[in-house]
Amino acid sequence: MLIWNTGRKRLRHLALATLCVGLAAPASAQIYSWRDGKGNLVLSSHRPGGPNVKTFAVPQTDAIRATRPVAVAHNGLYDDLISEHARNNGLRADLVRAVVQVESAFNVNARSPKGALGLMQLMPATIQQFGVMNPFNPAENLRAGVAYLRQLLDRYQNNEELALAAYNAGPAAVDRHGQTIPPYRETQNYVSRISQITGHPVQPRGKQIYKTMVVVDGQPVSHYSDQKPANGGYEVVSR
Repeated sequence: MLIWNTGRKRLRHLALATLCVGLAAPASAQIYSWRDGKGNLVLSSHRPGGPNVKTFAVPQTDAIRATRPVAVAHNGLYDDLISEHARNNGLRADLVRAVVQVESAFNVNARSPKGALGLMQLMPATIQQFGVMNPFNPAENLRAGVAYLRQLLDRYQNNEELALAAYNAGPAAVDRHGQTIPPYRETQNYVSRISQITGHPVQPRGKQIYKTMVVVDGQPVSHYSDQKPANGGYEVVSR
């Protein structure tokens, strides 16, 4: 009986010593924080590029859930819609898919503090311009987002870099900086990330794009293609 009590005391002392060691030297790691392009606070155990990143030593990090970089992945749920609207507007489907990935990570209910909504993060002015009734409807959101991207490509003579920069920062910012990518880290990272996702650099200049009008459900609709129409009227919108 005496031996059992002694053993129990030893176990108790061992447990207490272990606890004290754990309190004296808690597990810790560096956690980095910054604001992403949509104004959201991001916490990560991986240091991103750029100077404006705050570093924190966080104890007991096993209890902290941090943002981790992940490979681009989606289930292909919207591939048909993306391909349809990309084709109708003379855009590469992989370019549109990359914009959706960067803008919302394919979250149809995505919202930003700046008021951007849905898959392609449409701003209120874009929603109004393209007559979007429900920005969280994938078909409506992609229709307007791709049409707006096409509009920006027309504005910058099919220069994908400038169109993407304008999609992120606004065309006024691109024009204010002499029609170059604005010197904003967010915008430069935006264009770079899309290039990485598509697997090749976005094109600074594209081929000639032809605009024709087709009738859909009794309504005239603009159609874009890099193939010259065999017949009928057309307009060259970029070279």
